[in-house]
Amino acid sequence: MGWIIFILGTIGWHLGIYGMFKKAGITPWKAFVPFYNTWCIVEVCNIPKFWFWLQLIPIAGQFITIWIVIIFVMHFGRFNVANHTAAVFLPFVYLPYLGYSKEVRWGGTEVVRLYQKSPSREWVDAAVFAIVAATIIRTFIFEAYTIPTESMEKTLLINDFLFVNKMSYGPRLPQTPISFPFVHNTLPAMPTTPSYLKWIQVPYTRLPGYTDIKRNDVVVFNFPAGDTIINLEGFGSAVPYYDMLRERYNGNRDALMADYVGHILVHPMDKTDNYIKRCVAIYGDVLQVKAGVLYINNQPAFVPPGSQIDYNVPINGKPVTAEFLNDQLDINTSAGLGDIMPDSGCVIINMTPEEKVKVEKLVGGTCKPALYTQENTFPYSNLSANWSRDFFGPITIPQKDVAITLTADNIELYRRLITVYEHNTLEDNGGKFIINGKETNTYTPIYNYYWMMGDNRHRSQDSRFWGFVPETHVVGKASLIWFSWNNGPRWDRLFSSIK
Repeated sequence: MGWIIFILGTIGWHLGIYGMFKKAGITPWKAFVPFYNTWCIVEVCNIPKFWFWLQLIPIAGQFITIWIVIIFVMHFGRFNVANHTAAVFLPFVYLPYLGYSKEVRWGGTEVVRLYQKSPSREWVDAAVFAIVAATIIRTFIFEAYTIPTESMEKTLLINDFLFVNKMSYGPRLPQTPISFPFVHNTLPAMPTTPSYLKWIQVPYTRLPGYTDIKRNDVVVFNFPAGDTIINLEGFGSAVPYYDMLRERYNGNRDALMADYVGHILVHPMDKTDNYIKRCVAIYGDVLQVKAGVLYINNQPAFVPPGSQIDYNVPINGKPVTAEFLNDQLDINTSAGLGDIMPDSGCVIINMTPEEKVKVEKLVGGTCKPALYTQENTFPYSNLSANWSRDFFGPITIPQKDVAITLTADNIELYRRLITVYEHNTLEDNGGKFIINGKETNTYTPIYNYYWMMGDNRHRSQDSRFWGFVPETHVVGKASLIWFSWNNGPRWDRLFSSIK
C-alpha cells in the first residue's frame, strides 16, 4: 500500500508541476526531468542558486527541495499554512489544482513582494514549515538512506541512494523526540557528538502498519548491537563495542571502560546506526547454513540474482588484471593494484555467479566457492563452537507469545533478547535461571524477531555475528533507488525498484 501511495504521489507531483510550469512560462516538459525541474523553479523564483546545489546533499537535501516547492507555491499567491501543508502532504492533489485550475494564476515575484509580510520573513516562515513538514515525512513516511558498505552487493551498491518506506511495516513513534533535524545520531561535522537529548524518551510504539515483514524483504533497521559504542573515529559500528569487549578484553568491561574513558556512548534504540540487510527468516522459522547454502525450514532459501560470495579462482599462470575486475565485473580495486598472480596459483575474488562464468572463461578453470570454517559467530558460546558464516545453526527464530525452553547450552542464544531487548533481569545459577526474581526454565517473548543477512554473504556483518533483530528495531522497507553515484551518476540504476 505504501509503495502504491508513493507512485501515485510521484505521478501527481510531476503532473502538478507540469501545469504550474506552463502557467509560469516555463517549458512544461522540463517538469519531468529530475533536478532540472527544481533548477527551473530556482531561476523563475529568483532563489539564490546555491540552494539548488544544497539539494544534492544526502538526506538534508530532501528538506531543501520541499522548501523550494513551497517558495514556488507562494509565487502563485498561496501564503498561508493550509496551502503549504497541502503542498507538502497532498502534493498529488494540491499541485495539480494549482497547475490546472482556472482560478489560480501565476503571480511571480511581484505577488510575493506585495504580500504584507516582508519577503525575508516569508522565506523564513517557509523554511521553518519545510523543516517541520520534512521531519514529519522523514519520521513517519519516507526517509532517504545511503548504502555505505558492500554487504548487499550487487543487489545494492555503495553510494546507492534509497527511499525507505516507513509505512510498509507501520511507522514508529520516535523514542527520542528531541533531536537535531535532518541527521540521525551525530551532529554535522561533529561525528562524536550526539544529535539528541535522552532526558525525554517514549516507550516503543508502532502505528498500525500495512503488512508484516516478509521473507526476502530488504529491510532497514537499527543495529541491535549498536546500543553501546566506542564514540571515536574508526570505531562506532565499524568496530562494535561488544566485539572489542569479547575479542580484545576477554569480557573485562572495566578494563575496556578504563581504556576508553569518556568515549563510551549508550544509544537509545532508535538512535543506533541504521543497517540494511535482507530478511531471510521470520519468527518461527528454522534457519541453517550448510556448506555456504542457506536453508529455511529445511528448504534451500531464495538466492538473490545479484548476490555475491567469495570464489577460489585458479590462475593457471594467467593474470587477472585490475582493469578486468573494474571494467568487466564492476569490482572495485585500489589504484595501481596491477596483475593478481599470487604464488599459490589461486586467488579469492568476491563475485556473482554470472561474473564467475566470465572469470572461468578468462582463466580456463573452475572457480569453486570459498568455505570458511570455525569462526567466532553468534552466540559466542559452546553452542557455536563449530559454527562459521558457512556452517551455522540450526536455530529457531523467536516468536511472540511462543515459549522458549532455556538450557545451559542455549541460554547465550537468548540472553540479550531477555535482558536488553525485553528489559528483564536474568540470573544463571548453575543452569537454574531466575528471571525477574522467579526461577524458571522457559521464557515467552513479547516481540517477534527476524534474521537479517547481506546478499554479499562472505562480506557482510549480519545476524550470524550479532543475532536476532527484534521488531522494535525495524525502521522500514527499502523500496526505490532514486540516485546512484560512482565517479559520476550510474544512470541505469536511477529510479529502479529494490527486489
